[in-house]
Amino acid sequence: NTYVHFRNDHVIVSEMDVRVISLASELARKEMTHLIGNLPKPILIENLTAILDKLHLFLQKGVQSNLELTEDELLNAITENQITPFYQPKVDSKTNKVSSIEVLARIIRPQDLNPIPPSAFIPVAEKYDLINLLTFQLFEKSTADHSRLVQTLDHDFKTAINLSSIQLRDLDCPNKLGTILDIYDMKPAQVILEITEEYALDSPEQLETLNRLRMRGFGLSLDDFGTGFTNLNQLRTLPFTEIKIDRSLISGIHNDPFSQTIVNALVDLSKKQNIDLVAEGIELFEELEFLQNYDRNILMQGYLISKPKP
Repeated sequence: NTYVHFRNDHVIVSEMDVRVISLASELARKEMTHLIGNLPKPILIENLTAILDKLHLFLQKGVQSNLELTEDELLNAITENQITPFYQPKVDSKTNKVSSIEVLARIIRPQDLNPIPPSAFIPVAEKYDLINLLTFQLFEKSTADHSRLVQTLDHDFKTAINLSSIQLRDLDCPNKLGTILDIYDMKPAQVILEITEEYALDSPEQLETLNRLRMRGFGLSLDDFGTGFTNLNQLRTLPFTEIKIDRSLISGIHNDPFSQTIVNALVDLSKKQNIDLVAEGIELFEELEFLQNYDRNILMQGYLISKPKP
């Protein structure tokens, strides 16, 4: 088969062994494209349906909410202290204990029936340089909640919060986060900063900030692995302590040799590098059971376990 330069999501249709699949995945990353999977010949309707389902999951990431706040509306929500943490746990596949809890941003206003999802305001925050104000308000509220949540669970856990790649350009970011932790008597080791791989992490400022965060003791998680630019070789050099496997690789993994090949490689890498592995987007019992069969403790996250909750 001829490798063609595509700038979109694509599927390779052919019969090939796992080594070719792995190489195709790496080539796709080098070309900054997204390889959804391998569709073997002859094409069966159930395999085609599974591939289209994965495409739908990936495309959902780029779909904006019907509602998009204006700059003034977002600034007002921040000023009125309406940035609200919702929580979604990551559960250890072997112990069934909550290992960490991800903090997800919502805006709750008195005039709205439902919380406003992040797709309606995160791009606005990044566009108008409001992402720091939003993140720090969310971070302060979640750190204030930590001790009460520890009592609820009856054991300690780590708090995971998303950090924009834009914020990594600020070399003072570690100090700003540390100031908030000091107020609530928390340590950086109790916090995981999740950074999406949607954008390449390659500027000197971003890499320096990553190093400074790790030197202070923060955990670093590479979010949405499988949809962006980071390859397995980079994971050996970047100071991440956790990898989150994107749900497009977890969805239907029990029937998908392509996804199994990628996850097998990540399990092997995580063992050698002592990196935690998180499977996100678990919605089926079959996916859960497949992941529990690994001898590696995988942290599991998804609607099957718990939806994000206030």
